[in-house]
Amino acid sequence: MKKIIDNFSTQAKTYKKYRPVYPKTFYDALLNLTDNKDACWDCGTGNGQVASVLSKYFKTVSATDISDTQLQQAVPIENVRYSQQRAEETNFKSNTFDLITVAQAAHWFDFDAFYNEVNRVAKKNAILAIWGYELLYITPEIDAIINTFYTEIVGPYWSFERKHIDTHYDSIGFPFTEIKLAKDYEIKTELSLSDLEGYFNSWSSVQNYIRQKKENPVNQLINEIRPLWEQNETKIVSYPLFTKIGKITR
Repeated sequence: MKKIIDNFSTQAKTYKKYRPVYPKTFYDALLNLTDNKDACWDCGTGNGQVASVLSKYFKTVSATDISDTQLQQAVPIENVRYSQQRAEETNFKSNTFDLITVAQAAHWFDFDAFYNEVNRVAKKNAILAIWGYELLYITPEIDAIINTFYTEIVGPYWSFERKHIDTHYDSIGFPFTEIKLAKDYEIKTELSLSDLEGYFNSWSSVQNYIRQKKENPVNQLINEIRPLWEQNETKIVSYPLFTKIGKITR
């Protein structure tokens, strides 16, 4: 089985503060796919962002992550059970879950082993929903600066698995009957320049760069963006979502 990769414990607090929030309309689309709402598994839950939303709709939510540091950032909720487990090998009973979700985490998994575990713990006709978000969009001028930073400055410091985000998960394989949502979704939020700086500092590639080069590349990035960002201004930032959603028919 693939070696465990934990790229987020170091910046767990920053990751929690600046991670984009998925829109309610997207959750509504997922929830419409599931007739039964007894049990949900949020795999790779991180700080429990998705689990906390799903707890409003399911009787129980099991939320797992390999990072205990990330799990410590999660807010306790009565019907959410957090546990430190790897995605590919859990202690859950077979035929347990109506919905299994993986938000911006599947690229770290051993895909075949994870899919086998999904087949084991999912109920018949359960839904597996895997999703992620693309590089952010702000304005054409700012986007060009960010794209250069993403590909050339910190590009070599991304883990190999990051390529699966760039391919919108088309490279991870998906052995289930795929479901396409009726429309595309995106995260839209307002950020200050300080917020944007915090978000970039949550990137694993930035943390890898800092560890190796002993300097923070985000400082120069923000200096390049600052002339295009008025003082105390907030800008609309968009993150298009991509999905792999399937029904477990087995």
